[in-house]
Amino acid sequence: MTTDTHPENKTGAGTAFDIRRLLLDNGALSALVVLLLALSLLSDDFLTTQNLLNVGVQAAVTAILAFGVTFVIVSAGIDLSVGSVAALSATVLAWTATTEGVPVWIAVLLALGTGLACGVLSGALVSYGKLPPFIATLAMLSVGRGLSLVIADGTPIAFPESVARLGDTIGSWLPVPVLVMAVAGLVTALVLGRTYLGRSMYAIGGNEEAARLSGLRVRRQKVLIYALSGLFAAVAGIVLASRLASAQPQAAQGYELDAIAAVVIGGASLAGGVGKASGTLVGALILAVLRNGLNLLSVSSFWQQVVIGAVIALAVLFDTLRRRADGGAGVPGTALGAPGSGRRGALRLGLVAVCVAAVLGAMTLFNSGSSGGGTTKVGMSLSTLGNPFFVQMKAGAQAEAEKLGVDLTVTDAQDDASEQADQLQNFSGEGMHAIVVNPVDSDAVAPGIRAARKAEVPVIAADRAVNGETTDSLVASDNVEGGRLAAKALAEHLDGKGQVVTLQGVAGTSASRERGQGFAEGIKAYPDIKVVAKQPAEFDRAKGLDVMTNLLQSHPDVDGVFAENDEMALGAAKALGDRAGKSVAVIGFDGTPEGVEAVQAGKLYASVAQLPEQLGRIAVRNAVRAADDKDVKDVIKVPVKVATRENADDFS
Repeated sequence: MTTDTHPENKTGAGTAFDIRRLLLDNGALSALVVLLLALSLLSDDFLTTQNLLNVGVQAAVTAILAFGVTFVIVSAGIDLSVGSVAALSATVLAWTATTEGVPVWIAVLLALGTGLACGVLSGALVSYGKLPPFIATLAMLSVGRGLSLVIADGTPIAFPESVARLGDTIGSWLPVPVLVMAVAGLVTALVLGRTYLGRSMYAIGGNEEAARLSGLRVRRQKVLIYALSGLFAAVAGIVLASRLASAQPQAAQGYELDAIAAVVIGGASLAGGVGKASGTLVGALILAVLRNGLNLLSVSSFWQQVVIGAVIALAVLFDTLRRRADGGAGVPGTALGAPGSGRRGALRLGLVAVCVAAVLGAMTLFNSGSSGGGTTKVGMSLSTLGNPFFVQMKAGAQAEAEKLGVDLTVTDAQDDASEQADQLQNFSGEGMHAIVVNPVDSDAVAPGIRAARKAEVPVIAADRAVNGETTDSLVASDNVEGGRLAAKALAEHLDGKGQVVTLQGVAGTSASRERGQGFAEGIKAYPDIKVVAKQPAEFDRAKGLDVMTNLLQSHPDVDGVFAENDEMALGAAKALGDRAGKSVAVIGFDGTPEGVEAVQAGKLYASVAQLPEQLGRIAVRNAVRAADDKDVKDVIKVPVKVATRENADDFS
């Protein structure tokens, strides 16, 4: 028998084990603290009161969705439909309250009932239809998105003003979305920790067969679980639409993945039986902090996706390590964000909370006295960098910023109105002297512009106008005149007769509306030309290809195509094959390098050429003038010209 003659070794080993367990049990919270520290050191604008409130607002929708998904994942399921259900619920509210004249409180109940019904249907398909959760909720994702587009006819619907106040603040500083998020979190914690249904979730997720043999009515419980997820999705959709002041039928795309990521980062196991509301909240905050901080650091949106993907992978790896440390079995109710149980757990949680509060307080005081220096700072939010036109606009803006000695931050909204709202909110709170915005949606961008003007930050709109709010200047091509020129060029090529189709851009944008308006006005002068179809392809080449392929089935004898941008025109030309440029004339819009090359090659008949680099240059130039309190023109129209094979070399 041996004895340990060095008890301090045991103490040291015990302390090391305790530290290891503390780090493992608080992985997500530890990661959040590290992120806060790192970003506060890298950016003076990060750890300020306004920016932290921005982070809270930006986390709210994801967190509310994630709380609902937590119920499903704890019970070993998955819900891919929450983003579509959120959009559908908000669309139902806006449509019933504005178009149908239903009282607002009834419209809200209908929206909540819509989310609940979608959840019940998904749960029934899983429980009674025996469909895998992945398939059942994937089907609901498609149904929900399709119904929202049908109800809204693909166009954003203005939100009732009384409900839109959910996107405002209380007392001019406390955001309502943060309060809704907090209430949703408390409800989630109570359901999971204090109710029979919550205990059933852990039991079903831990071992469904054992739960059934123990007397649980598993199928009915699953229906309730998915119903809760749908209800939380409806709340999230209402909050999101209130921030945008409009219901977007295409809103919340991809949010289901963010919600699942937040739950996993927060420590829930995809195998079921493990998860907590506190962990989910921390996971949502980590995603919001990452996006906010990377925006402040001007990191490319492409790299942002790489970073967030890596964080999700690390979270799952950390979960695996934690489960191994627990002997291979999950402990119901625990999560990476929850530090054990009992007095020691409470003491640890208190210690972590004190440390976080001390760090935040110290860094806030440190940053409150920092200044942004004498350099003019301009933020530029582009609708997408997946379109060559806007890549050229970015290049022109950066060239002008370098020439003027301006600190320019360019962000990519990825054709997501809510993402753009977050970017504008960040710009307003981080000391930008001026903002340039190329709206994803001309209506949904208005609240973000309003917040910027409230912060006394001048705003320049580029390429697309803003509806419902004034900007200091609009720099745009003459889209209406461009549409007229396209109609004239196509009609003359067809000798004034034939059948044509129109591929429309993103509904709600001024560019699509004005180009379509100009083309419709111009083609009226040629009564023997009939527009046999108008279909949206959302400024996307792949969608242009698909839509044109479908239209050729019902209109095989089409003679001409007008696409509201070159990307859709190139997709249409691909669908037409050898007919493009020969028996069918295709006209695009923008004059992008690839579009002009297609004109030179004879695939496109023409492209209404804009000067995107010039748009970017003029927008930045006017932003600097506005920041210096100099006069700028309300509207600056950049002329457009038709590029054909004869003069295409002038636009190369």
